[in-house]
Amino acid sequence: MSLVSEQDSRRIAEAITHAEAGTTGEIVAVIAAESGTYLYVPFMWGALAALAVPFPLIFWTWWPIQTIYALQIGVFAALVALLLYRPLRLAFVPRAVKVGRAHRRAMEQFIAQNLHTMENHTGVLIFISVAERYAEIIADRGINERVTRGTWDKVVGDLTTAIGEGRASDGLVAAIGEVGSHLAQHFPPGVRRDPGLANHLIVLPSA
Repeated sequence: MSLVSEQDSRRIAEAITHAEAGTTGEIVAVIAAESGTYLYVPFMWGALAALAVPFPLIFWTWWPIQTIYALQIGVFAALVALLLYRPLRLAFVPRAVKVGRAHRRAMEQFIAQNLHTMENHTGVLIFISVAERYAEIIADRGINERVTRGTWDKVVGDLTTAIGEGRASDGLVAAIGEVGSHLAQHFPPGVRRDPGLANHLIVLPSA
């Protein structure tokens, strides 16, 4: 599930380089194909459906218990096989679960990309999880304490709108520019002691 092309990736990398030229802050953009496999979902729904099978049959039919048991197994196997199909599996995952898993992976990436080690705590992560249809900006406390409440929500809102319109690269470039302008306002260019991070777009494979 590719959200941006290789050419778009280069454009996004250039946007990061340009934004960071005006600040001592650090921006990292990460796109994850998915934040979880949710392989437990087919078995969970299959088991719940199989458990529900006997109740109407016991009261409304004269079927022998062996037939009902065989039907339970069939329902379980059929649902598991059906929901192993990835789009269906994702459709049966509650939205709150997907959001929680995507947020967790965003936090993991904030640490994994060493954004928490930046001088003055000015690291900012722009994170997108495609399968969950989720985007988030995580900013370290150095910059987070200096922007008004709702600033990152607005940037994320504009980004998700662009993704929904099929303009993911445009949305990312604009989001990087917005984040860069806030960083530049509070942390203008200067001498920095940390070496900085790579400016390329990070694309994560399926979890």
